Amino acid sequence: MRNDDFLHSPLFRSADPEGRAHRLFDYRGPGEGDAWVFGYGSLMWDPGFPHIEAVPARLQGYHRRFCVYSYRYRGTPEKPGLVLGLDRGGACNGIAYRVAVLDLPDISTYLWHREMGNGVYRAGPRRLATGGTGIEALCFVANPGNPHYAGHLDRLQVASIVASAIGGRGACRDYFLNTLERLRAMGLRDRSLLAVGRLVAALDAGQVAAPVLPPARPDPEHF
Repeated sequence: MRNDDFLHSPLFRSADPEGRAHRLFDYRGPGEGDAWVFGYGSLMWDPGFPHIEAVPARLQGYHRRFCVYSYRYRGTPEKPGLVLGLDRGGACNGIAYRVAVLDLPDISTYLWHREMGNGVYRAGPRRLATGGTGIEALCFVANPGNPHYAGHLDRLQVASIVASAIGGRGACRDYFLNTLERLRAMGLRDRSLLAVGRLVAALDAGQVAAPVLPPARPDPEHF
């Protein structure tokens, strides 16, 4: 999906009553030049914005986790899906995208409507390691205080949702598999995601029973 298509799609567009969509990079001082964005989930295989380069990067202090409910992208209000967030602890390998300073207003607007609709992410700069050097990049970190945070789910519950939820951008399972494939292509293994994958396979094979899931907290306006 091209940037323009995304921004004009009623499925994905989020409200911005305070006019903050163009301000995600406001933490940068004037004249700093190009910026960086960290991708650890769908941004790794479907960034959707122009970039000058993409390099492997590692974030310390946060790990990749299915901890964000999705009511539109990968689920429905009646049967929410899950998408990845950065949760506290550990480390996360992903991709750092360098974006041109002239593109920052458009990219900020795009990322706002893609990532910030329900406030479950906190957007801000984090220090990344990239091949022996450090850069500061825009990161989307999960907010545990948000009602759409799903960090209370155990791994079997996560696997059950990943295996079955479907939303406007497709199946939650496809989101998961695309992320795994991108990591494999980079020569990386995410043990937590691989464990979820084993449980998905066990559920498919009937080797484990589907768990009881908590009641949905539908938010049809976002994600």
